[in-house]
Amino acid sequence: MTGQTTVRTAVRVHGRSAQRRALRAMLDALPAHGGRLLLAGEPGLGRTTLLQWAARSFRAGPVLHLGPGPDANAHLTAGQLLDTLRAAAVAAPVLVCVDDAHRWDAPARTELARAARLLSTADRVGLLLSVASDRAVGPEFARLPVVHLDPLAPARAAALLDDLTDGVAAPAVREQLLAEAEGNPALLVALVRRLSPAELRGHRPLPSPLADAGVLAEAAGGVPTGPSAHARDLLLTVAAAGEASDGSDADADAGLVRDALRRLRPAPGHGPGLGPDPGLGPDPGAEPLPGQLVLAGDRLRFRSPLVRRTVHATAAADRRRAVHRALADALDGGGHRLTALLHRSWSLDGPAPAPASADRLAATAADGAVPASHRLRATAYARAAELTADGARRAERYTAAAEQALLAGRPERARPLLAAARDRAAPDAVRGRAELLRGMTELRDGPVGDAHQSLLLAASLLAADDPAEAAAAALAAADAAWAAGDLPACLATLAPEPPLRAEHPSPGSDGPAAARTAAVVHDHRVGMRALLEGRLDRAGAPLGQVVRRSRTGDRPETLLRSAAAALLLGDVDAARSGGARALAAARQLGSDALVPQALEYLAYAELRAGRHPQARTHAEEGLRTALRAGQRNTAAHHRAVLALAASIEEEPDAVARHVAAALDTARRHGLAQAAALAQWAAARADLGRGRPFDAADRLGLLVLPGPGRGHFAVWRLAVPCFVEAAVLAGRDEDARRVLTDFADWAAFGADPQAAAQLARCHALLAPAEHADALYRHALDRHDEAGGDFERARTALLYGKWLRRRRRPREARGRLGTALAGFERCGAGVWAAQARDELRALGAAPRSPGAGAGTPARLGRLTPQQLRIARQVAEGATNREVALTLGVSTRTVDYHLRKVFAALGVRSRLELARMVGQAERAQEAQAAQDAHRAGHQEKTGAQP
Repeated sequence: MTGQTTVRTAVRVHGRSAQRRALRAMLDALPAHGGRLLLAGEPGLGRTTLLQWAARSFRAGPVLHLGPGPDANAHLTAGQLLDTLRAAAVAAPVLVCVDDAHRWDAPARTELARAARLLSTADRVGLLLSVASDRAVGPEFARLPVVHLDPLAPARAAALLDDLTDGVAAPAVREQLLAEAEGNPALLVALVRRLSPAELRGHRPLPSPLADAGVLAEAAGGVPTGPSAHARDLLLTVAAAGEASDGSDADADAGLVRDALRRLRPAPGHGPGLGPDPGLGPDPGAEPLPGQLVLAGDRLRFRSPLVRRTVHATAAADRRRAVHRALADALDGGGHRLTALLHRSWSLDGPAPAPASADRLAATAADGAVPASHRLRATAYARAAELTADGARRAERYTAAAEQALLAGRPERARPLLAAARDRAAPDAVRGRAELLRGMTELRDGPVGDAHQSLLLAASLLAADDPAEAAAAALAAADAAWAAGDLPACLATLAPEPPLRAEHPSPGSDGPAAARTAAVVHDHRVGMRALLEGRLDRAGAPLGQVVRRSRTGDRPETLLRSAAAALLLGDVDAARSGGARALAAARQLGSDALVPQALEYLAYAELRAGRHPQARTHAEEGLRTALRAGQRNTAAHHRAVLALAASIEEEPDAVARHVAAALDTARRHGLAQAAALAQWAAARADLGRGRPFDAADRLGLLVLPGPGRGHFAVWRLAVPCFVEAAVLAGRDEDARRVLTDFADWAAFGADPQAAAQLARCHALLAPAEHADALYRHALDRHDEAGGDFERARTALLYGKWLRRRRRPREARGRLGTALAGFERCGAGVWAAQARDELRALGAAPRSPGAGAGTPARLGRLTPQQLRIARQVAEGATNREVALTLGVSTRTVDYHLRKVFAALGVRSRLELARMVGQAERAQEAQAAQDAHRAGHQEKTGAQP
């Protein structure tokens, strides 16, 4: 073993926050006790970089780097190694880094792992090892705590690329580099290193293939190989089969691989077979499965995607073609027509065009009767394009490949395909289709202003040859303007069009279905424009037609339009139905790109209906699917819904986290609607926690008239919150300024809660002789509309008003109703307000976990003093507390002096600390109660 001293220089690491937290925790603990960690990741993911980062971050003592010694037969025992490390750690803690421990020979690995296991926490030695996970991690390391490295997220990979290129890469080149690298930093570096400055800036065509054998081998750290000719053929066959895989793992059917191997290498004495198949058969004489592969059931896959690609690219061309030919022969007649054609096309000699093969591939990919995933169809169309000589047809096929990649939820693959489809000689219809797909890609995962322009261009290019598709592109452009909050652009895009007329369906299309889709697009466009122009009486009929037409349809796109129209009309039940049917249809068709949008409409419908827990469930799933599908814009909308759902619960950290994430994407991509929803969520959380000044400040920017007013479809929804916050903050005139517009909105009927909310707003601003009747009227309207949360908010405000009018019996009834409503819908932060009001009346509602968790000294306070103490602990000034509680500032001063005396504190900071301790104790008690209740439910025990 050898060692060397570390020279500390700056190391920049992109992403890896979770891994760095794990490393930092071990480093920070080393002065007190030892630790050990194993970093595992496929080649190129940055194991060495993380080890270097850890070494340069460690300041408490020396850093040693261990490697195998020059004499392969000389090994330190575990005991000798431990003695050496303990001696080095006498004066100061020591960090020991072992990179590529899997490369050590077996005896050395065994002793190293044994030494790691024998390290005690008293040794003050930190042992940090790294191993490649393209093979099974050795059993000697199995007991060590492992930190896994995954490919970089798209945003992190993009940041690394910008650092490598100083941001000079042309957009199309940038997209292709990111798609080829698949989040592998070393591969991204190798790809950039291969390009000339002219190629990087887009002035010259990129080499094809971009990731060739040399680049892949460089990133993988060499050419993977097997111990025998049989094993090498097995590796190549699995790698080749993965090129036409339907799944994301690029795995292969073990039976197919076995059949192809027998065709590839018939062995004398074994008939047509291969003889002992490496790791695939029951033959006890068979070779073990190569370490790069995993056999799971009847599926074979590589442990590392990079190694699979490297095996395929570095194989001899004639052998690679032979393997594809054997796979094609094995697939013929087995119901895998498209896959067989793909392998047959890859078995062709040379890069020359092959029109016949290209036509067969494209025709089969277009055949809906052929079972195949969107991912496989995208691969087939792209291969057909490569084999096509005619520029226009090649562009058409690249465009079709991009469409299928989008439907598969792979925008990172669609973008380079669309770039390849650019051909100025192509017909307008082909160029228009490509622009439509480019715009839809940006709408879900890019600046929506760019999406708007691409979609407008698509509409103009498609107008002559395909008016129905042009209309769909124009409506999508309006969607982009809507997302951006650009009302003039939205209205201009929805400008009156000629009356809908029957069009001859395009060849190969479903005539009735195409006509129904065209009618839905037309009616949605007319209704949406009328709504935005304020002609509410003219919007209902066409939007209602959209909802009704979808009842007999099964296309997810049409069903999504139905859900959107229902939301515009305020018909939340129809929106839920349309969204649920769209979700089912998208899943049935395997359209991963449409699933996040269907979940978005479902989440919005549940939110508008006041069903926050259901909205949260749909948004959580929607966020996961949007991130998997590379749709950051859709993910931002789901984040906003999650923030709104969490804003009524006792989860301020969750609100802040989702708001920050939504705003991060919204600001970069111009998503005004998502930004407005997130800001509303933050303000509603402030209002629920008794911070009306903060809430009024946030919401004032969102709802008050002026150039900075929030998104035109969101600010009206936030008006009731603003009026409540403004009245509590003493800004009655600001509250009155927005009620006229809100009254028009309520009269339209697009929001089932608006009429009741309007009456509540009037009650908040009305003199005492009118407020009582207005609150009662608001509650009556809530009973008609349904929805626990909004009704409970009105009952809470009414109860507060009654208590301050010294009508305690009536107040207790309203506040009790409010508390029950909040608890029913999970609005914990609002339920706390209702409990505080009831305590102020002398009632004693049981709060979750109350009792043992509250320090005894807080029990000395009166209900009013406890409410004041909690608000002051949250940072409210005396004036803010007075406005919130409806008392004078002098009253707050008086009670606060009593609080300080009763608790023995001398500052607001001490008070905040004591109240915080009480709340944490209450949360702990609530968790214990929940655990106890769960145990009783499982065991059947009685409390």
